[in-house]
Amino acid sequence: MTDLTKTPILDRVKLPSDLKALGDRELHQLADELRSETISAVSVTGGHLGAGLGVVELTVALHAVFDTPRDKIIWDVGHQCYPHKILTGRRDRIRTLRMGGGLAGFTKRTESPYDPFGAGHSSTSISAALGFAVARDLGGDPGDAIAVIGDGAMSAGMAFEALNNAGHLGKRLIVILNDNEMSIAPPVGALSSYLTSLYTRGPFQDLKAAAKGAVGLLPPPIQEGARRAKEMLKGMAVGGTLFEELGFSYVGPVDGHDLDQLLPLLRTVKSRATGPVLIHVVTKKGKGYAPAENAADRGHATGKFDMVTGVQAKAKSNAPSYTAVFARALIDEAGRDDKIVGITAAMPDGTGLKQFAERFPRRTFDVGIAEQHAVTFAAGLAAGGMKPFCAIYSTFLQRGYDQVVHDVAVQNLPVRFAIDRAGLVGQDGPTHAGAYDIAFLANLPGMVVMAAADEAELMHMVATAAAHDSGPIAFRFPRGEGTGVEMPERGQVLEIGKGRIVQQGKGVAILSFGTRLSEAQKACESLGARGITPTIADARFAKPLDRDLILRLAATHDALITLEEGAVGGFGSHVAQLLSDEAVFDRGLRFRSMVLPDRFVDHDAPYAMYDTSALNAAHIEAKVLEVMGVARLAGRTA
Repeated sequence: MTDLTKTPILDRVKLPSDLKALGDRELHQLADELRSETISAVSVTGGHLGAGLGVVELTVALHAVFDTPRDKIIWDVGHQCYPHKILTGRRDRIRTLRMGGGLAGFTKRTESPYDPFGAGHSSTSISAALGFAVARDLGGDPGDAIAVIGDGAMSAGMAFEALNNAGHLGKRLIVILNDNEMSIAPPVGALSSYLTSLYTRGPFQDLKAAAKGAVGLLPPPIQEGARRAKEMLKGMAVGGTLFEELGFSYVGPVDGHDLDQLLPLLRTVKSRATGPVLIHVVTKKGKGYAPAENAADRGHATGKFDMVTGVQAKAKSNAPSYTAVFARALIDEAGRDDKIVGITAAMPDGTGLKQFAERFPRRTFDVGIAEQHAVTFAAGLAAGGMKPFCAIYSTFLQRGYDQVVHDVAVQNLPVRFAIDRAGLVGQDGPTHAGAYDIAFLANLPGMVVMAAADEAELMHMVATAAAHDSGPIAFRFPRGEGTGVEMPERGQVLEIGKGRIVQQGKGVAILSFGTRLSEAQKACESLGARGITPTIADARFAKPLDRDLILRLAATHDALITLEEGAVGGFGSHVAQLLSDEAVFDRGLRFRSMVLPDRFVDHDAPYAMYDTSALNAAHIEAKVLEVMGVARLAGRTA
C-alpha cells in the first residue's frame, strides 16, 4: 500500500478537482511544491518566470475554491499562467513550454478547456470575464467568471472601460487585482501611486477589512468588528476607493502570498457575492526565488538558466542586436538634436529606450501600458515642434492603430515609429508576431514605411527618420542579432523612396524588403552553383515605392519575386498594384510574391517558424527555379 505521506502532494494532483480533497495545510505544501516545479521547468525552457512565481498561492487558492473549468479563470496577458498550466493537466508537458509543438507561453483556448480565453496582450481580461458573466445570465455557459489582472495592465484604458461597464451592469463578476508593483518595467503614473497608498497608510493587514466596501461578504463573526473599524476610519483615505465609485465591492488589500487569508476570503466571495467584486491582492513578482526577486525586472523573461545561481545561458554572437543598434543610433542623433524625444509604452528595456533614458531622462517618456495614448501623445509632441520617436513592438502598435490613422496620418504629423519585433518573433508565438504592420501602415496616405535589411541599414533609417519633418515615418526591424555587417560611424540620411541594387544578375530579380535579404543572398549562392545569377535588390521602402527601380527590374528581367516578413497585403501587394497600373503584366512579366502564410504561425524557434512559412533560403531558391521554368527565360540581361 502506497504511503501518501511520503508522496509529493503535486504528484497527487492531476486536475484542479484533486485540490478539493486536500486540507488547507496540504494546500500550503502544494504551493511550495508548485513554486519549485515552476522554477525547475522554466530553467529548462526559458520563459516568463517572475510573474508566475508571484501568483503561486493565488493560483492554488483559486483552483481550490472555484470549480474550473465550469468556473472561468481568465489570466490577463498570460505571463503568469505557468503554475496554472501545471495544475490543469499539463504538468507532463510543462518542459515543452514555448518550444515547437509544445505548450504555448500564454493561455490558449485550443490547448485546454481550463484556458477559457486566450491572451498575450494586456488589459483584456475584465472585458472577457464580463462577457462570460453576461453570457451565463443569458443562458450560455454556466459558472463564475474571475479575471486576474495586474496593476500594470490596469493602467490601460480598456481595463477601465470594462470596469465602468461591469459596474453599470451589476452582474456577479470577480476581478482580482494582482498588485505586484511591476508590469514588465516598474509601473508608472498616478494609478500606481494610488494603489500603493491603499496599503501603506496603516498596518498592512489590520486595515484590510476597513479598506473595503463589502463588509457583508465577511463571515458573520467578524462583520460587526469590521463595521466598527470602518466607522472609526470614516473620513480617512482608506475608507473609500475608486473601485467602489465604479460600482464594485472592494475587498483588500490582502496579502497574496498568505493562503490563510486568501482561502477564506475567496470562499466567502464565492458563496456570498451577488454583484461585481474587486479583490485587491498584494504580491511580489519573482516570489520565492532569490535570483528573480533581485533582478531589475523580477525575472520577467529569462532564457534557460542554472537553478542554483540563476545565471542564464547566453547565445554566442559577434553581432549586436537590432534593438541595441537602434538605441545607440537614436542616442547619437539625439546628442546632435535636442528636439528628439523617446516614447515607450511600458517597454523601456525591450525597445532600447532604457539606454536612451539614462542619457536623456528629460526627453524620455514611459506612458505605461497605453499604446493608444503613446501614439496621440507623440502626435501632440510633433504638433508642438518636437521630434518624437515612438518605440513600440509591431504587435503592440496594433492596439494604437486608430490613433496612427486619426491623430497622426490624417494630420500628417511627423511622428517617427520605431517598430521593433517585426516579423516572426519565436517562442512568444502568434500573439506577438509582427506580421501586419507593413500592410496596415503602407495603406495610409503620406506614411513613409521602411524596413532595415541589416543593422547598418537600421542606422541609416534612424538618421532618415530624424531628418524627416514632412509627415509620419516608420521603420521596422526584427528581434535578435544582426547579420554582422560592417557598421558605419554614423547613419546616413537615405533618399525617400529609393532602393538599391545589391547584386546584379539576369533573368530573375529578387526584390527584398527587410531582413530576408540575407536569406536571398544565401539562396543566390546556391543558385550560382547551377549557373543561375539572379539580380538582388533591397527595396528599403514599401511606401513610397521606388517606381523607377521596380519598373526597370520588370523591363530587364523575365521574372520578379518580392520577398518580405509580413502578411499578404503588404509590400508585394503594393508592387503588384504598380505593375498592374503600368500594364507590365501585359508584356509577359512573371511575378511572384513571397509573404507570410495566411494563418497564425505557432510558436517555435524563429528559423523553424520561417521554415514552416516557406521564407528561408531553400524556399527562395525553389521559387526562383519554379518561376524560371514557368517563364521560359529568354536570358535578357539587365
